[in-house]
Amino acid sequence: MIHDKNIVEILLVDDDQDDRSIFSDALSELKIETSLNMLEDGRDLVAYLEDTKNKRPDILFLDLNMPYKSGVECLKEIRTIDKFKDLSVAIYSTSNSEKDMEDTFINGANIYIRKPNDFTQLKKVLTEVLSINWQFHTSALNKETFLLNI
Repeated sequence: MIHDKNIVEILLVDDDQDDRSIFSDALSELKIETSLNMLEDGRDLVAYLEDTKNKRPDILFLDLNMPYKSGVECLKEIRTIDKFKDLSVAIYSTSNSEKDMEDTFINGANIYIRKPNDFTQLKKVLTEVLSINWQFHTSALNKETFLLNI
């Protein structure tokens, strides 16, 4: 099967079943073709990424507050692996903590998204994030472009 590059490959790592479900529902309503895979926590993230049977995601949405392995721990681990240094990572969290934003910025996340409380806002955020030219965005990464405000 030939991989269709018009489809955005997304991996969501989030321990909250409701958040995963809402994320999936919002994606399905976008005008952007996506393929979504989900993990419940970060324990199997690197194994998933390393498995050649899985398609490499175009973007990884990573929750911060998860049991077993936090989003920051996952991010640090991913960034130590050469072939994942250029993987686009969006932190997707309820946290408004400046420390969390600083930690994820320093450790190589590409963007920080606060989980919207509203379904319409979530669709707007996802459309915005999936429309970013990541090659350009990451080359000009700074704190002003790091936090997504919609």
